[in-house]
Amino acid sequence: MAVAHPASTRRRIPFSRKAEPYGFIAPTALLMLGLMLVPIVIVIGYSFYDNVILNKHPEFLGVANYIEIVTDPAFLTAIRNTVFFVGVSVAVHLVLGLVFALLLNSQLLGRWVSAIARGIFILPWLFTAAIVAVLWRMLLSPNGVVNFLLEGAGLTTGQVEWLSDPKIALIAVTFINIWSGYPFFMISMLAGLQGIPGDLYEAARVDGANAVQRFWNVTLPQLRPIIIAMMLLDFIWTSQQFALIWGTTGGGPIDATEMLSTYTYKLAFAKYEFALASTSAVLVLLLSMVLAFFYVRHQRARD
Repeated sequence: MAVAHPASTRRRIPFSRKAEPYGFIAPTALLMLGLMLVPIVIVIGYSFYDNVILNKHPEFLGVANYIEIVTDPAFLTAIRNTVFFVGVSVAVHLVLGLVFALLLNSQLLGRWVSAIARGIFILPWLFTAAIVAVLWRMLLSPNGVVNFLLEGAGLTTGQVEWLSDPKIALIAVTFINIWSGYPFFMISMLAGLQGIPGDLYEAARVDGANAVQRFWNVTLPQLRPIIIAMMLLDFIWTSQQFALIWGTTGGGPIDATEMLSTYTYKLAFAKYEFALASTSAVLVLLLSMVLAFFYVRHQRARD
């Protein structure tokens, strides 16, 4: 009796069945192609020309736009401000988020107090950047609540121009960004803390580890993947922050809070230098791609 080969009895999958998954993702793929990939290619093309958009016959310049941008003092100022803004924001986000997460995960607060504290701590993250900008612009105005409280406590004299003084404007907007962004770290860290097995802490106590040793040898190693992922995401998001800066200082005074995002925006919609704005946007895109590469690499290693 002849035995049929397994390959001969295998059913052939119709082409329509094979193409079905691709049909489901086709609308999203076409949307991303039309709204992301095509504009990116166009902007990259604009960065090599002059007199684009407003001129039907643009002039090809090669890398001249890139040389002009990287040697522009305003661009270098924007880079310095962005590095300070991003570096300080991410570092303080991490510290504050971890501290509040440890506090909410501890037994120091009761059940109801912890629930109320969570609701209060997460409030800054619920506001949009525009609302945060308007809120803090009123609070930090010369006649605002902040000056009133500080002057009443004897910490300041007179009306401090928090957002109009070139010496402190960058610090002020960085503080605002820290206030609005730390809940993202707090919630992520709190979820990570609640996922750490209690057996690890019990074993550490049996070995004679104190609270500080348990934190350094149990808590931090368990949170390391979350910390790295959150920091990379925060670097990407904060480096592209625009609405908060534009709504508070507009990049001023005297370029004191000029960021790469506001610098690019002003080139396009204030000076109408669309080719130079495209060049600056490409440089920002390259920076974001580098950060995204490390994030994806970390996620793959974690998986």
